[in-house]
Amino acid sequence: MNYYVIYDGNCNLCVTLVQLLETLDQGKLFHYAPMQDEQTLGQWGITPQDCEQGMILIDGNAPERRWQGSAAAEEIGRLLPVGSVFVDAYRALPGMKWAGDRFYEQIRDRRYTLFGKRSSTYQSAYCIDGSCKPNNE
Repeated sequence: MNYYVIYDGNCNLCVTLVQLLETLDQGKLFHYAPMQDEQTLGQWGITPQDCEQGMILIDGNAPERRWQGSAAAEEIGRLLPVGSVFVDAYRALPGMKWAGDRFYEQIRDRRYTLFGKRSSTYQSAYCIDGSCKPNNE
């Protein structure tokens, strides 16, 4: 199974989380494309306006299956080893899903102010089509 993570390659927080996922997964399950890669995103009909709603997770085996925003973050967590235990517990707590969604929106809309903006777009070594030129960070 492959999943494609569409992230903001100019956001310090987003890149840090992608780098953490890269370390944990090492390209076994997740591959990445920055939202700034319009050519790759165009393959799935994803527009810059779509990206304004937050990160996107695409099921590589069934590209019509997609998650966005906090739902994408939850699904990524669920797919990680033992992650489903934590995600299920989070979802089971009354009001947590609603609060988590609002928290995600606040961070998404203020990410550059809170965490800073990179001077160049981060490219993962585990890119979607295998033709990327990763950053040496």
